[in-house]
Amino acid sequence: MAGHSKWANIKHKKAKVDAQRGKLFTKLGRELIMAAKAGGGDPNTNLRLKIAIQKAREANMPADNIQRGIQRGTGEIEGANYEEIVYEGYAPGGVAVMMQLATDNRNRTASEIRHVFSRCGGSLGETGCVAWMFERKGLLVLDPDQPQKDEDELMLLALDAGAEDIRTEGDTTEIITAPDDFETVREALTEAGLKFIEAEITMLPQNLVEVTDVEQAAQVLKLVNMLEEHDDVQNVYANFDIPESLMDQLESN
Repeated sequence: MAGHSKWANIKHKKAKVDAQRGKLFTKLGRELIMAAKAGGGDPNTNLRLKIAIQKAREANMPADNIQRGIQRGTGEIEGANYEEIVYEGYAPGGVAVMMQLATDNRNRTASEIRHVFSRCGGSLGETGCVAWMFERKGLLVLDPDQPQKDEDELMLLALDAGAEDIRTEGDTTEIITAPDDFETVREALTEAGLKFIEAEITMLPQNLVEVTDVEQAAQVLKLVNMLEEHDDVQNVYANFDIPESLMDQLESN
């Protein structure tokens, strides 16, 4: 029975990884479409598309899939007519949540997102209700498994490249840039031998809301996870700050 259980667990994990990969490819494909639709099919003149292509390659998306996504965005081949929308709302504890979506059915998506918020004790808000709490920035998160540079050396390297700030907490180091400087900083740090587990232009919260109640924290994480799993949701941004001890408690339950 032990061998059977082990095989069952392996199949379950593989199925989950495969499902996640399929969902990831779907989201990356939509971003390629929307990026090409918004700024054209040349990554040399369309930074958003360049970043989308890099992410797709890092996820091992086949080159043919990448090319088809770009062509759908430019109208060279037919595909679903996606539109970009932004939803905003509140999670339990007053946590602000922003979502970027790509949908071919606005009414269906709005209904489903509202239902997710309701299930998790949150509420979908009006346009602009939380957007002012976030700021568009470039974000580079260093790979913690690579050989680490001296903190002063890293700061000098990043700032010389044009970065605005460096934030370190535990083994996580984040480099913040202005959106227009993102690619220049990324290229300079890559040439210096640095690797990243995340590199994107994102929405960073200007202030964090600490969540110390275990039930509220569980609901916040459930809401964010459900939103990220939704097919139409491309990105989720939230300003919660859950203490590490509470995160460990939630993970062990």
